[in-house]
Amino acid sequence: MRKKIDIIKFSVYLLTFLIIASWLYIFVVDEADLFKLFSAKNATYTKKFLSGLLGIGEEVPGFIDRDLWKNAIEMSFETFIMSIIAIGIASIGMLLTVIFASKNIANGELTLQKKWYNYPLYYVSQGLYIFSRSVPELLWAMIIVFILKPGILPGALALGIHNFGILGKLCSEVIEDMRYDSIMNLSSCGASKTQLFLYGVIPTVMKRFLTYILYRWEVIIRTSIVVGFVGAGGLGQDFRLAMSFFKYSEITLYLICYMLLVYLTDIISNFSRKFIE
Repeated sequence: MRKKIDIIKFSVYLLTFLIIASWLYIFVVDEADLFKLFSAKNATYTKKFLSGLLGIGEEVPGFIDRDLWKNAIEMSFETFIMSIIAIGIASIGMLLTVIFASKNIANGELTLQKKWYNYPLYYVSQGLYIFSRSVPELLWAMIIVFILKPGILPGALALGIHNFGILGKLCSEVIEDMRYDSIMNLSSCGASKTQLFLYGVIPTVMKRFLTYILYRWEVIIRTSIVVGFVGAGGLGQDFRLAMSFFKYSEITLYLICYMLLVYLTDIISNFSRKFIE
């Protein structure tokens, strides 16, 4: 117990030191001046930007234009489809590799069957997870758009590949932390490795797997705007064009669509969680 308290104290001291060191770096090395944020020049720009978002000075603001709304709804639907494809790619990839990426399976602790190829598969799977999640969605999108062409498929692939690594890490840790009661009972009855996985591991961890999948789907919806900035389709692409041409009232329209899309995703996610529980 004392050791645990010492670890907590050390973590708090370390975090405090890092926070202070970061602010000192900003002010001393980078010579940042927070008071410049409140200059008259910045106040003028902020007022102009907010006025543009409200459509002040425009004869027909973008957020009340019927044609723009029609286009925005179509782009919202594309973004929704992109997110579905992305989470599908990430989930399938995770389910195909997570059994190999769990340390307690690699060392034979969970299945009571240690094979020579367990550790090579473990390191390969973990390496794939690290590589896919270490590259940001935006960079994945830039690479894939360069190889393919602009559209929702590059965006879905970029989001799917990045979240494959995140889901893999989260779900492999779920398997590593699971209780062994059901596995031991099946193993004592002579169950094979496949049977242990299908009837012991999967039923135990699937609820948390689905929870993580829904969570990452919500995140994908929120980050889909990023991949659109490099031509990967969806609302993000139109948002970037509106920013480039200083059409601020159109930005308001796309922000409204994003808020509605996120709200719809939350409703579906919460509804799905009721069946999981």
